[in-house]
Amino acid sequence: MAKSKIVICLGSSCFARGNEENIKVVENYLSANSYQDDVDVELSGTLCQGRCADGPNVIIDGEFYSKVDPGVMLDLLKRLLPPRA
Repeated sequence: MAKSKIVICLGSSCFARGNEENIKVVENYLSANSYQDDVDVELSGTLCQGRCADGPNVIIDGEFYSKVDPGVMLDLLKRLLPPRA
C-alpha cells in the first residue's frame, strides 16, 4: 500500500472557514481506526495555496478538494482509509 498523504490548508481563510474542525475530524478518525501510528499515513499542513474563495481546501494524495466541511472530510477519509473493526 502506498503511503497516503493528507495535506490541510492552514491559511487564515481556510482555517477560519472550517479546516480547524477538519483537523479534529482527521485526528479523531485516525485514532478511532488505529491509523494514528500507521506509517502509511502522513498528515501535514500547508500555507495558503491561493484558492481561498474555494476553501476550506484539502489535498489528499495529490488531489485537490474544495469546500470541505467535516462531513465531506469524513467521507473522504472513509474512502481513503476504510474503517477498521
